[in-house]
Amino acid sequence: MKLSILDQAPISKGQSGLEALGNSVQLAQTAEKWGYSRYWVAEHHGFPSLACSAPEVLLGFIGAKTKKIRIGSGAILLPYYKPYKVAEMFHMLATLMPGRVDLGIGRAPGGSAETTNALSETFLKQVWDMPALLKELLHFLDDSFPEDHKFAKVKPMPFPKIAPKPWLLGTSKKSARLAAENGMSYAFGHFMSDLRDGDFIREYKESFIPRKEGDQPEVILTVSAICAETTDQAEDLAIESYLWKLELENDKGISQQLKNRKEIIAKIKEKTLLGTLSELEVQLSQLAKQYEANEIMIVTTTNQFQDRLRSYQLLAQLL
Repeated sequence: MKLSILDQAPISKGQSGLEALGNSVQLAQTAEKWGYSRYWVAEHHGFPSLACSAPEVLLGFIGAKTKKIRIGSGAILLPYYKPYKVAEMFHMLATLMPGRVDLGIGRAPGGSAETTNALSETFLKQVWDMPALLKELLHFLDDSFPEDHKFAKVKPMPFPKIAPKPWLLGTSKKSARLAAENGMSYAFGHFMSDLRDGDFIREYKESFIPRKEGDQPEVILTVSAICAETTDQAEDLAIESYLWKLELENDKGISQQLKNRKEIIAKIKEKTLLGTLSELEVQLSQLAKQYEANEIMIVTTTNQFQDRLRSYQLLAQLL
């Protein structure tokens, strides 16, 4: 099974942002040693429980501390930025780390409405313009603007020998269609989506229009999971992390509604796989088949970094 890691840089209880980012570097180094295929970091803004607001900065640091694992964004939130600037950032990374860089693109706000407004007063308009922004970004990455285009002579320097690989991240049929139309690889956020059938993935593959000769549709399935030596231990870790997040977000309404272990576990299992290695192996294999995924990307959040590290270590036995 081909496995990768999505890192949201969670800040554990009693931990600083610096410590959380240090954990990200350590996890990336260890994941490389264990044989994980790639290591992506997410972009979030204004969350007290998440440390990474600038994936391009963290990726530069992680890339310098690792040797061969692919690194990438999961995702850069394109509506906040000019496509040219995103192309420049990832051309820079791809120049420094040849053949290792993925550019994952998303369009979610990644934060509260107030935070979104602080970042951009035109975010909603840019979300509406996302298809055009995406095409512009791909033209910059491919150096493929028509000669009469206003940006035909604009180059996002430095131009790397091996271009960053663009991925579109999404949670809907609409995003899968957009990826197919633009000849992009697609990463489906299973842990953030209510879609539970894989028909749209088949449609993505069937309607895929290659940007370049030889391009083929590729699918990464991103799954939230916690693996431990026993099922009870995995559930304990999930509950601890879930209640800590509610405490940070001051969401007393939900925490008061969930009065017992059974209710809390049922709520967590709506989005997260919990169990032993053998239990998760079965579930991950079923999901890979259901969504015709080439690769599964795991996002794991626990209160203590060592528990998170151990979960990934156990899952590495599937590689």
